[in-house]
Amino acid sequence: MATRDIKGKTLLPVELFDELDPAPRLLMGPGPVDLYPRVLRAMSVPIQGQFDPQFTGYMNQTMALYRHVFRTTNEWTFLIDGSARAGIEACLVSLLAPGERMLVLNFGRFGHLLIEIGNRIGAEVVSIEAPWGTVFEPAAVEAAIAKHKPKVVATCQGDTSTTMLQPLAEIGPICRRHDALLYVDCTASLAGNPFETDAWQIDITSAGLQKCLSGPPGSAPITFNGRAADAINHRKHIEAGIKAPGMVEGNGPIIRSNYFDLAMLMDYWSPKRLNHHTEAASMLYAARECARVVLEEGIEAGVARHVEASAALRAGLEAMGLALYGDARHRMANVTGVYIPKEIKDGERVRGQMLEDFGIEIGTSFGPLVGKIWRIGTMGHVARMANVLRCLASFEAVLRRNGYAAPAGAGIDAAYKAYEAD
Repeated sequence: MATRDIKGKTLLPVELFDELDPAPRLLMGPGPVDLYPRVLRAMSVPIQGQFDPQFTGYMNQTMALYRHVFRTTNEWTFLIDGSARAGIEACLVSLLAPGERMLVLNFGRFGHLLIEIGNRIGAEVVSIEAPWGTVFEPAAVEAAIAKHKPKVVATCQGDTSTTMLQPLAEIGPICRRHDALLYVDCTASLAGNPFETDAWQIDITSAGLQKCLSGPPGSAPITFNGRAADAINHRKHIEAGIKAPGMVEGNGPIIRSNYFDLAMLMDYWSPKRLNHHTEAASMLYAARECARVVLEEGIEAGVARHVEASAALRAGLEAMGLALYGDARHRMANVTGVYIPKEIKDGERVRGQMLEDFGIEIGTSFGPLVGKIWRIGTMGHVARMANVLRCLASFEAVLRRNGYAAPAGAGIDAAYKAYEAD
């Protein structure tokens, strides 16, 4: 069907495509994962204006809920409209002015992302490296901080590229001793692994909904304490179009992003309600419901469910004769790396058959691990026995079709035993 413009000129034919009807999938990769059904329902609620008193009440409720999710009393706990990467960038661009030093603890792909963002905002970035599949010891971190004297120390808690979980309890106190701010990206780990913002003395942290919170990508919860807020407000600048008489700006260099300016966002989320952007209402509803589901289950109970599901999956994989990747002491409770056995000539073919034949998505990997491991996620709504058993049974069948003969039924039997042991 062709259309014409107001001058009668024929335009390109309009293709309307079909109504959305995606094939059902069980998302057992490193994220995103299946949404909690309640979150899907929350996203269908009618939107309101961003300054409607009822809607600002929902904003306040979301802040209150995420204080519990992050295990903090921080006043500044709110959402960044954008995926998890938006939260990372908002934190780093608001803390670091060009030329200020950041030390990155790099143990996987997302450590490289922190370096990338730091370089783009003009920070002086230094890093220490841990081999993929390992994490950092506190002494190595303290030595690097003492040597480089950074304003900010940045790390991931869990890096899904390597499936490793960096211990943090000793890192925060080290940063305090050296007067450095600690930023943690907990996107891949929050709500599936222990995370204690206040107890571990983490100054600023950001996450995303699409992992253990089992929500849609597109909203990034963050929280930061007074130390971080002081550093951010030192750089505060208010847009001329909304600046009222008497508003006080900071003395530091302007934050190099308007959209990710945490100083202005603090005013937007505070009782001032100083206009900044139009809040993504449906994403706020989703984030709010994610937090409600997680807190209704209980943080400790939710972490235990993730640990249980991963233990069963790993028992099943090992019973099938497969080798797990990485330092066993520091594996995340929600993502498992498994070596591709030598009998399998094409790991992507296996992934494709898992998806097309059984409707199950598992993950590939990055960098030095490309073609060497698969990554299987058990997080959020997915971290349940039925899904673990379905994955193992399907995986056994696909592996057998591709030349790897796992002991028949061994994976399922081992997973059952792991669940029964609990």
